[in-house]
Amino acid sequence: MKKTALVIMAAGIGSRYGNGIKQLAPVGPHQELIMDYSIRDAVEAGFDKVVFILRREIEEEFRRVIGSRVDTIVETEYAFQELNDLPAGFSVPEDRKKPWGTGQAVLAARDILHEPFAVINADDYYGKTAYRKIHNYLAQENAVEPGVLPVCMVGFRLGNTLSDNGSVTRGICRVEDGNLAEVVETRNIYRAGSGAQIHRPDGTVKDLDPESLVSMNMWGMTPEAIGLLSEGFERFLSGLGKEGSPQEFLLPEWIDGLIKKKRAVVHVLESSDEWFGVTYQEDRASVQEAFRRLTEAGVYPDGLYPGRS
Repeated sequence: MKKTALVIMAAGIGSRYGNGIKQLAPVGPHQELIMDYSIRDAVEAGFDKVVFILRREIEEEFRRVIGSRVDTIVETEYAFQELNDLPAGFSVPEDRKKPWGTGQAVLAARDILHEPFAVINADDYYGKTAYRKIHNYLAQENAVEPGVLPVCMVGFRLGNTLSDNGSVTRGICRVEDGNLAEVVETRNIYRAGSGAQIHRPDGTVKDLDPESLVSMNMWGMTPEAIGLLSEGFERFLSGLGKEGSPQEFLLPEWIDGLIKKKRAVVHVLESSDEWFGVTYQEDRASVQEAFRRLTEAGVYPDGLYPGRS
């Protein structure tokens, strides 16, 4: 069976969360982070390696808080997303202060990704089903036409991804014959009882189907994706400054572009598990309660790292 890697994007600080590095905020009964649960689920599913993508300024704290325990259970490597990590011939604009988005984050690991890999957000809990399905996809051969990249995405039901503390943005998926046809980035989605609604700027609302599949930025792809990703990043940089050009090189938009050009086929893996994460400061209490319930139900042991306080 193929070796597989889990890439964890942990370079960002969530502005809506408030001060502090939200990825390093403990949520488990023994000070575990969301990443601890993600890594445990991934290792149980069969992943062989974890790659953390960080900013260099948080490396010391990151290694102290989580890296030192993760590297005792799985092969662990680090990559660093940096503003000036650009292809030859490009330079950082004077007014640019932050890195270039999730596409560049994955490219930061280009020299250490030699196996099929999954990509996740550090502060999202995806559930065990997602890791089993994405690992099984990556570990097998997935036949596509020559020159077409095989990609997979875990789709979650919209109603399982909402916050009780404010609006969220979700990529609502259109799926045809099991493959992703389009992702529509949809803002200002609120929980409405057992359903979901968009609140428009003009004050009107629109009901959404809570069973709709959404992308939570959990992707799986082969090492060949790195070359295409590099090409896409260069095209993005070449377009900077043009009217309407995006300011961040984002994985979903890059993948959507490949679909439209028929350069990728994205197989959608459905999960009915509940997703949760810390979008707002107020979400932390509900996430802590969720992990307490999962622990009491026996989904996770009371302490993910026996013998460690």
